[in-house]
Amino acid sequence: MKQVPHYWRLSAFYFFYFSSLGVLIPYWGLYLHTIGFTTQEIGELIAIILATKIIAPIIWGWIADHTGQHLRIVRLNAFFGMFLFLGIFLGNSYIWLAIILGLFSFFWNAALPQFEAITFAHLAKQSHRYSHIRLWGSVGFVIAVLLFGWLFEHISVTLLPTLLMGLLASIWLSSFLVPPKKIEIHNTTTDNFYAIIKKPAVIAFFVTCFLMQASHGPYYTFYSIYLEQHGYNRSLIGQLWALGVISEVALFIVIHRILVHFSLKSLFIFSLGITGIRWLLISYYVDSLTILLVAQLLHAVSFGLFHSIAMQLIRSYFPDNHQGKAQALYGSLSFGAGGAIGSFTSGYFWNLGATVIYSVATIICVIAMWISWQWISE
Repeated sequence: MKQVPHYWRLSAFYFFYFSSLGVLIPYWGLYLHTIGFTTQEIGELIAIILATKIIAPIIWGWIADHTGQHLRIVRLNAFFGMFLFLGIFLGNSYIWLAIILGLFSFFWNAALPQFEAITFAHLAKQSHRYSHIRLWGSVGFVIAVLLFGWLFEHISVTLLPTLLMGLLASIWLSSFLVPPKKIEIHNTTTDNFYAIIKKPAVIAFFVTCFLMQASHGPYYTFYSIYLEQHGYNRSLIGQLWALGVISEVALFIVIHRILVHFSLKSLFIFSLGITGIRWLLISYYVDSLTILLVAQLLHAVSFGLFHSIAMQLIRSYFPDNHQGKAQALYGSLSFGAGGAIGSFTSGYFWNLGATVIYSVATIICVIAMWISWQWISE
C-alpha cells in the first residue's frame, strides 16, 4: 500500500487540535458550573463557542479558496485563537467570558476546516486514507479526556484554562510541521458554488448535518454534569468519554473496508438511526453503567461513521476548487449552527429533565433519517 505523504506531520495537528476538544467538551461545562454559573448560562456560553462556527469558517474558507493560502490561514487562526484565550485569565464575569470565548472561537473554529482541505490535498488520489490520519485526532481526544479526568480528581477544575493553554500552543506549533500544498484542481464544473448548494441533494445533506449536531447538543453540553449528578466521579466520566472516542478510532481504522460493501446513503441513514437509539439509552438508563458503556460504544457510529460519510459526500458533491468553502459550510451549519442551537436550547429546557431533552434529540434524528431517505444522493 502506498505510503501517505507527511502522515505523521498531518496527524500531529489533528492530535493536538482534538486534544483541546478533549478538554473543552467534557470539562468546560464542569468548569463553568464550579465557578458558579447556572445551567442556562452554561448552555449560552458553550453555544457562543459553537455559534462562531456559523460564520468564521465561511469567512476564512472564502479567503483561503481565493488566495490559495490555506496553510497560512490555519497558522494565523491557531495563533490568534491561542493569544485571545489568554483573556480568560483577566476576569470571569458572564459578559467578559462571553466576549473572550466569542473572539477566541472565531479563530480557533476556523482552523480545522482549512486543515481538512490541506489534508485532502496532500492525500490526492488516496482520499480514502483520510480516516487513518483523522484517527490521531481521536487518539488525542482519548488521552486528554482520560488525563484530565484523572487530574481533576486530584486538583481543582478551576485550573482548566491554564492547562488548556499548553494544548492551544501545541496546535499552533504543529501547524509549522506541515509543508504547504497547493490544492490542485483536478475536476471542475461550470456551476458556481451557489448553484451547487441549491441542488436538492446538497440541501438535504446540510440540513441533515445540522439536525444531527443539534441532537448532540445535550450530550456535548451536559453529559458530564448529568453523570456527576447521578453519582459518577470525574475519573469515570472521563473514561466513559474516552471509550466513545476509542470506538471511533476503531471505526476509522476499518471504515475504508466498510465503504467498499455499502452505499454512502445507506451508511448515512444507519448512523442517524443508531444515534437516536444512543440518546434513548443515555436518558433512560443513566443509572446502569453497563448500558452507558454500550451507549458510548455507539459513538463509533454517531460521530465516526457519520463524519466519515459526510466527508466522502462533500468530496462527491463539490469540485476541488470549492472544497475549502464546502468544508467551511459543513462546519458552519453542523457543528456551528446545529451545535449552538442544540446547546442553547438544552440549557434553557434542561429543567424539564434529561429524559425529555434526549427524547427530543431522538425525534430530531428520526426526522433527519426521513430527509436523508427522501433526498440524499451519492
